Formats: sequence, structure tokens, C-alpha cells
Amino acid sequence: MPLVRDGRPLKRWRYVGVYGPGACVCACEAWVGPLAQRFWGVATPDGRLLSARSLVGSGGVAVSDAGVAVRACAQEDGARVEVAVELVLAEAPPAVESVSASGTSGYVWTRKRAGVPARGSVAVDGRRRAVDSEAVIDETAGYHSRHTLWHWSAGVGLAVGGARVAWNLVEGVNDDRAGSERTLWLDGEPAEVASVTFSPDFAAVRCEDGGELRFAPWAELAHRTRLGIVGSDYRQPLGSFTGELPGGVQLAEGHGVMERHEARW
Repeated sequence: MPLVRDGRPLKRWRYVGVYGPGACVCACEAWVGPLAQRFWGVATPDGRLLSARSLVGSGGVAVSDAGVAVRACAQEDGARVEVAVELVLAEAPPAVESVSASGTSGYVWTRKRAGVPARGSVAVDGRRRAVDSEAVIDETAGYHSRHTLWHWSAGVGLAVGGARVAWNLVEGVNDDRAGSERTLWLDGEPAEVASVTFSPDFAAVRCEDGGELRFAPWAELAHRTRLGIVGSDYRQPLGSFTGELPGGVQLAEGHGVMERHEARW
């Protein structure tokens, strides 16, 4: 995909989120045309958040299909905190891909994988925490409209009855009524689900078929980017979920992310 198409820059990213009851970890590499940024975050149930981002260089972040590695520092209460993340991703359940129009001449491709086994560790100032969770991988590339606004939620967990579940829900992009990226994985098998709407306060995702997924945030990543004509306002709280997924699937345990992203490019 060329860096510019019909005057629109190519925006692309790879995001990996590893979610579990002890910690939610995420890392992302993103580009708008030739401009790159990377960010990462570690959130815990007590509300602690360690995070950083870089607009120059790798920022100590490496994200691939094989795993996530972070060697970086964060500021917490004025103190410098060293963070090391080493996570290995195993073979993923079936991926879901979609291509959707964006405006009159743009389009967006995305591939989502969820329920990916993730093993490794997170170390903060040398204190190591083992991680044995599941991940969501989001790869996207496209020529978005000049102004875009979307809400997104992804997570993993267990349904009442013991089935493994993972989800990818979106409103505002790639959300056609059919052929969208909205997906529920049950024991690794993906199926498209009905449309959803997000509450503006991140409290819930309401499903067209009557279910409601409720969210309790632990901590929130947030940043604003201004680079000439390129701008981005990004909020991504990490935490736990309860309630009902699309299709009437009752959630016994769930952890993941909510996101609101408004961008101009």
C-alpha cells in the first residue's frame, strides 16, 4: 500500500494487548505516512499505570506476531521506574479480516486475532511478575477519512459455563452491518456479531440484540498528538468487564480495553 493515495496518508499500526486479572499490558507501533510513534502501558487492578510513548526511534518497544518486548522507563510520582516486558505469543485462533470504505475514496483493511495464548513476565524495578494470559492482536492499514472518530473494545475471558471467550467490538469504523470486524470468539471459533453502541463515559457497550457489556476501568492511557496537519486525541482505559456479550453470552470473567480515538490527517 503506497504511503499516499488520493491525497490521504496511509495510517497503519500493530497493537498487542495482553489482558488478565493481575495486569493488562499493551504495546503498539503506529505510522501516519512516514511518521512513526510507539507506546506501551502496564495497568494493574489497584489503579497503577506505568506507560510511555516515543515519537523518535523505537522507544525500547518491539511488537511482532511472535511477542512483545519493552525495555523502557516511566515516570511515577516524579520517580524514574524501569520496566521490562517479555511476552511470547503462541499460535492464534482463526483471524478475522475485513475491508471497509472510508469516506468517498478511502478504504481500511484490518485483521484481528483474539484469545492468543501469551506467556512471559513483567518486571518493574527488578520485581518480576509472571504473566499467563491471552492476547488480542490488531493490525490495521488504510486511507481513513480526513476526520475519523471511533470507539473500540477488545478483551478475553470466560463465559458462564466455562467456554473461553474473546471479543472485538467497534463503532465508527469498519462497522458495516455485514462484513464488519465485529467478532466474538467462542472456544477459538470466530463469528460476526450484531452492531453495538458505546456509552460516552466508557461504562458500557450496548448490543443491538439486547446484551450489555459493562466496564470497570483500572487505569487509562491517554495522549494527544499534534504534528502539522496531523492530530490525534486518544483515550484507552484498561480494566475488567462483566455482563453480556453479543449473542446472549454471559460473561463470568473478562479483562481488556475500551478506546476512543478521534483523529485528523
